Amino acid sequence: MSEQSGQIFRPSQRAIRIDPWSMGALFIAVLVLLPIIAVIWFALTPTENVWGHLISTTLPRYLANTGILMFSVGLLTSMVGTGAAWLMVMYRFKGRRWLQWALLMPLAVPAYVGAYALVDFLEYAGPVQTTLREMFGWENSRDYWFPAIRSHWAAILVLSASLYPYVYILARAAFREQSGAGYEVARALGVGPFGRFIRVGLPLARPAIAAGAAVVMMETVNDFGTVDFFAVQTLTTGIFTVWLQGGNLGGAAQIATLVLTLIVLLVTLEKLSRRRSRFYGSARGARPVVPTELKGLQSWLAGALCFVPFFMGFVLPVAVLLTHAMDAAEWVAPGLLKALWHTLATGGAAAVLTVLGGVLMVYGVRLSGKALPRLLMPITAIGYASPGAVLGLGILIPLAALDNRIADGILALTGWDPGLMLTGTAFALVLAYCVRFFAIAQSSADAAFGRVSPSLQAAARSLGQSAGGALRTVYAPLMRASLGSTLLLVFVDCVKELPATLLLRPFNYNTLATRVHEKASLEKIAEAAPAALMITLVGLIAVALLARANK
Repeated sequence: MSEQSGQIFRPSQRAIRIDPWSMGALFIAVLVLLPIIAVIWFALTPTENVWGHLISTTLPRYLANTGILMFSVGLLTSMVGTGAAWLMVMYRFKGRRWLQWALLMPLAVPAYVGAYALVDFLEYAGPVQTTLREMFGWENSRDYWFPAIRSHWAAILVLSASLYPYVYILARAAFREQSGAGYEVARALGVGPFGRFIRVGLPLARPAIAAGAAVVMMETVNDFGTVDFFAVQTLTTGIFTVWLQGGNLGGAAQIATLVLTLIVLLVTLEKLSRRRSRFYGSARGARPVVPTELKGLQSWLAGALCFVPFFMGFVLPVAVLLTHAMDAAEWVAPGLLKALWHTLATGGAAAVLTVLGGVLMVYGVRLSGKALPRLLMPITAIGYASPGAVLGLGILIPLAALDNRIADGILALTGWDPGLMLTGTAFALVLAYCVRFFAIAQSSADAAFGRVSPSLQAAARSLGQSAGGALRTVYAPLMRASLGSTLLLVFVDCVKELPATLLLRPFNYNTLATRVHEKASLEKIAEAAPAALMITLVGLIAVALLARANK
């Protein structure tokens, strides 16, 4: 009987044995999801419920403007990105070799930087209107008509010029992976170039285009600097207004919850659209697409069409910034070097911690094989879809409460007041970056682990290596290049992040992004130019890596 009892008891002991890798993966997942849970909690338990007031006053305007921006930018970027990708894959024309990489470069310029440059270029005192007045002899703005710059259309144009590469990258990869046989058959049946695009190329690439458009629309919802500069009231600006100006946390959380709902709905629709559309290529004998040579006017026209988005998204803003940055005094202006150091410190720390957390979580899930960590892993990607303003709201209030409790406890025990150690430093900022961009590190780590043969780990374990030893000696060397690229991409995203930085930075703590926003908001473009160019330079390094990976 005792032996039977022992047999029954020992499996139970094994069942409840604590697995450190599973616990680590669960801890990381909970840490990433806590800000989202906090926002939902604040929305459900407001101290002052202003939901009815918001619905009857500003919320419809916030929602309408957000919807217009989302779908307009999504449509325009889909058209531009898909069209440019089609031309690049299907044809040879003047400038194609360098334009295929130049079309990625607008990713290096944050949308809010493009907004400042466009307004400076087109405003009344800018070069365009000044040249028009000199050419036609106009004396003031009453003598001619010029479209309003700070408007919806300008915000749509700037956001589209900055974000179309997301669609271009995925659409170009989709067109390159298609078999040339289908196009040859369509050509033999008398289908023209436009017909081949509509009937063959577009249906096969539609899932990739939809995925790119979904990312674009999520980035549009997240944007604050552009819409704030153009005075377009969206849900994101509404969070800042209701919380910081109105002093109502519950109302801001309710708007943030609406933003989350919108994002979840968008991601769900995108996944459903891809699930319904299934296209398969031939498993053997697939011939790559052979680009058609364009000559004469057609070649120049194709090159010009691809040059326009590159000009709007990169050449114009960088040229405007370089013009203002010619004054050497601005490069040694007070606060610039400190903002650079803050950017490098917070972005670097967040990038290292994010990639490390992604690796440990994926490795822990793979080792444990348990259902709960595996279920939570894809849910942690919601942080990337969540706007920075939402995460800022979900991090600052709980962290401030914890910070005050810690300070009060230390004061009661020692008589020394340490001050705010979490929210009074860059800790909250680093945490927000980690949560916001954790999905990038997680997906990259998952793909990197998948490329390593399980037999290598088994061999290391048979030689006496622990799980941590196998990670250090087997996986780390093989994944170094992939994780290095991920580290840089996360760092660049941290450098460009504006909404979360504005909400969570300590007092008198500027990064390059907040310095650009502050100076440009005061119409001091010359003082904002050096910091904006520094951000662009960091982004160009990441674009170079993307170009190398997409060869």
